[in-house]
Amino acid sequence: MKVLFIAAGTSPAGVFALAPLATAVRNAGHEILVASFDELTSSIEAIGLPPVAVVTEHTTESIKQLDRPGGPIEFPWSPDQELPYVGRWFGRQAAVSLDGLLELTRHWRPDLVIGGTDAHAAGLVAAHLGVPHVRQAWDWLHFGGAEQYAAEELAPELERLGLAELPAPDMFLDICPPSLLPSFATPGRPMRWVPGNRQRSLEPWMYTKGERPRICVTYGSFRTAMPQIFEHLCALLSRLVDLDAEIVVAANEAATEKLRERFPQVRAGWVPLEFLLRTCDGIVHSGGLTALNAMSAGIPQVVLNQFVAFEPSLALLQQQGSAVVLHREEGSPDGTFEACRKVLSDGSYGQQARVLADELNSLPTPNDVVKDLEGLVRG
Repeated sequence: MKVLFIAAGTSPAGVFALAPLATAVRNAGHEILVASFDELTSSIEAIGLPPVAVVTEHTTESIKQLDRPGGPIEFPWSPDQELPYVGRWFGRQAAVSLDGLLELTRHWRPDLVIGGTDAHAAGLVAAHLGVPHVRQAWDWLHFGGAEQYAAEELAPELERLGLAELPAPDMFLDICPPSLLPSFATPGRPMRWVPGNRQRSLEPWMYTKGERPRICVTYGSFRTAMPQIFEHLCALLSRLVDLDAEIVVAANEAATEKLRERFPQVRAGWVPLEFLLRTCDGIVHSGGLTALNAMSAGIPQVVLNQFVAFEPSLALLQQQGSAVVLHREEGSPDGTFEACRKVLSDGSYGQQARVLADELNSLPTPNDVVKDLEGLVRG
């Protein structure tokens, strides 16, 4: 069968989340393509998947200013703006990519379309072609309410395709550990999260545990490139170096050169987290896919959260006992220092992290799920 994967968003993390399933489908003997905005094609290539750029004249950032009925899309500076922003931005990505996707499928017609959490174009294209549509969660966080804004943004495209609403997926693949599923969330077909990151030549320190406890700090390559986020990271490191621990910063190379100059006592570099985290005693991060890396490795987490929409999922993670979650101002350098000291000194965090790892790693693998996809196509 032919399977079209559609990546959305501006961060490579959405591509990395789809990679294990795309690889499993291809390894089972099927044809795959991965469609995206041009800005993501280098990330798709880097993990050995075949990319198709269906949008080349715009970026996921520039489309926010397009002349559409909804007007410009502004970053959410208050909680009440979060869901409209997510829904409209991802809805607009689907709208802008629709023509390119329909042109692609005229020449390469898929039997199945798979999209990430907010890749709304997957449902539109599948409905137009009359083929099944699968939604795969690209991280473990669950929140509701954004789809209504996506539907409003996509109203012209829905009318054009003769659809009254956004098509529901024929199957939902969820990589969230079942114990962290909020009560309001609809359970999907569980699938084990496995790493799909880019790789590099590893140095011994990246996979070897040192004599001192090790804390990894990462805000993600995309976020770290933002000047205000980089400065916050530097302020945080200025405090964390006082811990009796080795500090390792996982970031892009452009950021790490500056970090090495300012903090020569800190290791910094772009490192595949599936190797590094197994040498760590904790991680500081801002949520999303990084949390799944930490869950899989079985290490405690300190999560710095900025979004109200993520709070139900993060509350369950904190209640599970493997993480300390700091919301907004709580994630100050001093607050983060104290949280790191807590997870290093209290062994229960490590114990609960290993419990969560066992749960996550017991879920069906992407290879197991391929059989379900084949059955969906057969009908």
